[in-house]
This record gives sequence, C-alpha cells and structure tokens, in this order.
Amino acid sequence: MSETEAFGEGRREILRQASIALDRPVTLFEVSARAELEPKESSDAGSVARLAKVDLDSTLRRWNVPILQGGRWVGSRASRDVPWVIAPVRARPPAPPPDGRERRSRERLTLELTGLCLGLLDRREAAAQAPKPQVDPLRELAALPSVMAHEASNPLTAARAGLQLAMEAVGRWTDVAADRRLELLDELGQVVEDIDRAITFLRAIQDRARGALARSERFDVVRVVRSCITLESRVLKDRRVSLELDAAVDTAYLQGDPNALYDMLVNLIRNAADASADRPAPVRIGVALVGQSLQLTVRDQGRGILAQDLDRVFEPGFTTKEFGQGSGMGLVVVHSVVRNMFGGSVAVDSTVGVGTTVTVTLPIPRQRGNEEERAPR
Repeated sequence: MSETEAFGEGRREILRQASIALDRPVTLFEVSARAELEPKESSDAGSVARLAKVDLDSTLRRWNVPILQGGRWVGSRASRDVPWVIAPVRARPPAPPPDGRERRSRERLTLELTGLCLGLLDRREAAAQAPKPQVDPLRELAALPSVMAHEASNPLTAARAGLQLAMEAVGRWTDVAADRRLELLDELGQVVEDIDRAITFLRAIQDRARGALARSERFDVVRVVRSCITLESRVLKDRRVSLELDAAVDTAYLQGDPNALYDMLVNLIRNAADASADRPAPVRIGVALVGQSLQLTVRDQGRGILAQDLDRVFEPGFTTKEFGQGSGMGLVVVHSVVRNMFGGSVAVDSTVGVGTTVTVTLPIPRQRGNEEERAPR
C-alpha cells in the first residue's frame, strides 16, 4: 500500500469511527469555487451520491463563519428532516467555551473531534509529501571547519574568563610573598595570551569557512586581512617567513565577496613568501585609506623581478619561478578579482635584489558613519 492509499484509508477509518459513535453517516466536505460544500468522502461509501445539498445559510453563515474555497468540514444528520451538524477540519483543538460552560451537543463534540483527527492526518500527509531537502555534501564539508572552530572556541572563552577571576584572586592573596604573587600572575597571564591566540586562530577559521560560493555583501576588509594573516602565518611557519600587518585603519567596508578578497590576498602573500625563500624576511601587509580608495599593499624583500618582466606579470601562464614551481595564474586571478568584482586596479613595483611591492587600489563606497555625519539635520 502506498503512502497516499494509507492516508486515504486513515480518513475513511476516522469517518467510520465517528459514524459508529453517532449511529449515522459522517461525511467530509470541501468548499468549492462556487462557495458550496461538495462531498468528498463518507463513512457510507454509497451515501455520497445520495447526499442532499447542504444549506450553508442554516449551517454556517448564521454563525458568521467565513466560507473559504478549499476549506474542509465534516457533517452529519440523522434524516432529511433534521438540520445538518457541521464542524471544521483543523489541526488544533477549538478554544474552550468563554464562560467554561459547555453548550455543544454530543453530536457537535463528536464531529469536532473528527475534524481534529482529520486535520492532524492532513498535516502528516502534507509533511510526508513535501520534497525532501537535497543535501549538498560539499556545502556540509565546507561548514565542518566552522562548526568545529565554534565548538572549540566556546570552552576556551569560558576558560579565559575563569583564569581572569583566578588572577584577581591571586592579586588579593596577602599571605603570599609579593614576588611569588607576581610570578604566578605572570604565568597565568601567559596562559591567557595563549588562549587569546587560539581564539583568534579559531575565529579566523570561522571567517574563512563562511562560504565558498560567490556572493555580494558588505564586509569589513580589515577583519578579512587579519584572518588571512592569522591562517597564512601558520602555513608559512616552516618556511621561516613571518607576516606583519600595518593597518592604518581599524575598519573599512567594501561591497562584494569577502572570500574572493581573501583568496586574492593569499595569492599575493604566497608569491611574496616564494620570492623571500632565499633570504627569509618579514612580508609586510598594509591597509590604508587614500582619498576615496582603500589601498592594500604586500611588500617583500625578496629577489625582485627583472624590469623586462614587469609588463608580463599579468599574462596568463607567465611566471618568474623555476619550471614546475608556478602556474603563472596567481596574479591573473588577483587582477580578475580586483578589476571585475571590486572595480579596482593592481600595480607592481619591483627592484632586483631589493624586493617587490604589489599595491591593490579598491574604490570604497561611502561608509555608514560618513553618511550619518553628512545627513541633513
């Protein structure tokens, strides 16, 4: 038996049980487009065709009940000389009588319960027939790091708060020598710093795992840069290349895909790290506002680029790295993201033996704080 047949059989059984309780046929009606009650199913299969037309004026309209197309009702009457008793099909029980006194007849109460049972069955049928949501394994996999980072950062935050309370308590210990208290506070402070670094790292993972699909939203560039530096510092740790941030602004907002900006910055940082392989030196990332534009700079002290090669760095497939070590597509991706998504530009300045500076200039929309300051009063 299919699910549809099973639910149909369930409706017939509910009507049959109501019919036994009332000792008369019970019928399920539906309001048609002509605002008439049309019989759909009955406890007596042969009685549907013989049913007389239900007089809505005497059954529903006199109670100011709205007659809505598609509405479902259950009704019964003992004979043609007796008025119909009608109750709605609903998924929730009716409200109790206003003064607590029950005035409904036994027949009406039985039909109220019948309508409630049918309504609950309809809800189950609708849920069973609803299309099951498609599970995207790639999206679930992409969300996993964010979930893990979230679950790990919560207890760390609680532990940090506990350590701060402990430090306050140690500071009030009068029966411990002052030098010993300072030593304990210093050790606890180092643990707090380690926890802060771990929380920062986990938050960077959450920022990176927010989504892989291109989208457009208002986001804080400085936060994206900080998250990128946090994660890339771990990646480049074995190569003895450190990353240093020089942010002249605390926040700056752009409209676009933060993940695209993140990937662009990763390309620039790793290119700078590759150029610094022979002479490990810090790679400096700068963020500054210049007029109505945001400037991101990635500066290394690596081997540099020959003057004749500077004009070709954005050509697909061109690379200054040794054979097999570069695809020649990193700066192509950077140029595409900067120009196509953010409407900006990229400039490369390099001197052999001194280093390379890549400057990304991005026009920024009017910031919300500035809008408020300039708003007429």
